[in-house]
Amino acid sequence: MLKLSNISKTFNPGTVNEKKALTDVNLSLESGDFVTVLGSNGAGKSTLFNAIAGSFPVDEGTIRLDGVNITNQPDYKRSKYIGRLFQDPLKGTAPHMTIEENLALAYMRASASHSPFSMISAKERREFREKLSQLELGLEDRMQSQVGLLSGGQRQALTLLMATLVTPKLLLLDEHTAALDPATAQKVLNLTQKIVAENHITCLMITHNIPSALQLGNRTIMMKDGTIVREIAGQERKNMTTENLLKLFHSQGVENDRILFSADLPQT
Repeated sequence: MLKLSNISKTFNPGTVNEKKALTDVNLSLESGDFVTVLGSNGAGKSTLFNAIAGSFPVDEGTIRLDGVNITNQPDYKRSKYIGRLFQDPLKGTAPHMTIEENLALAYMRASASHSPFSMISAKERREFREKLSQLELGLEDRMQSQVGLLSGGQRQALTLLMATLVTPKLLLLDEHTAALDPATAQKVLNLTQKIVAENHITCLMITHNIPSALQLGNRTIMMKDGTIVREIAGQERKNMTTENLLKLFHSQGVENDRILFSADLPQT
């Protein structure tokens, strides 16, 4: 479904600021895979997501999605079938536009049957309202409210809905709950699980929370210095404990990083 082959990226090559961000990265995802991504700061996690989303051209390698080579495709074209959430709840929405207007923009961007200048029908507005009600945040009664007035959790839940309003082929979650308080973060994670499972969305999720990495999805990859150094799946992942996964990180030289904050998830 998603196949990365020998992806490499160096920023500012040939200068004192040269930074090799990705080195010979290979990764394959099958349809419906939910892969959690762990790694210390600077490991290359967000850079990997930027490469997949088309935020910059890669130096080497190919990116294929559903068998189509998208390596040289611009980001605005990829956004039609790749959804993305960021750590900052302020990203991904237009704060001075209403909830309805933000949903309409997301829908028209991703829908093959709409142009950016299309009008949203009454039926589509009703569908927006129904989708909002499933978030159980009362946003269906605030469709004319500006998004900038929402709390961080409400805004991140809305962004999740916008990214999946038209089911994407791939969903990239870049620490999308890190800026939220624990209770709100858990609610957004629950919504994420529900939406991903119901729509059979292929998903990559960056997290610094080891229990989340082991609880969510079916595969976990570990990154260090721009490479994938370990994958944990199947029975090994099922039997993996937080303590043993921390030992794996220590064996890779990861110390004194946010990855070590591994308190148990709040109970739901």
